Amino acid sequence: QVRLADSGGGLVQAGDSLTLSCVASGWTFTYYAMGWFRQAPGKEREFVAGIGWSREGDVTDYGDSVKGRFTISRDQAQNKMNLQMNSLKPDDTAVYYCAGRSTSGVLALEARKYTYWGQGTQVTVSS
Repeated sequence: QVRLADSGGGLVQAGDSLTLSCVASGWTFTYYAMGWFRQAPGKEREFVAGIGWSREGDVTDYGDSVKGRFTISRDQAQNKMNLQMNSLKPDDTAVYYCAGRSTSGVLALEARKYTYWGQGTQVTVSS
């Protein structure tokens, strides 16, 4: 059984940093794409960052609102993905979910293309 366990959320002040983690079990993500999404109350789930596989090495992409502030990475040995979030803003407040594609290494921006999901971790940024 595949499980993604995301963690690391919390309450921080604007300008602070947080690192979210996602540990996969029952599944090895070496050749598959993974991503982070977030959902704020009353809003649709939003793509935050993604990481895909290529022969030349992992490729990454970010949502426009987090470019330059967030960094996605993954550790194959630990089967773990991280999201380093710097210069946090109140608008970053949301539940953050890690996700994995089960059939493709191509990075995708659409949530519907991801099969596996974590339970979510709350990030709250106060002004």
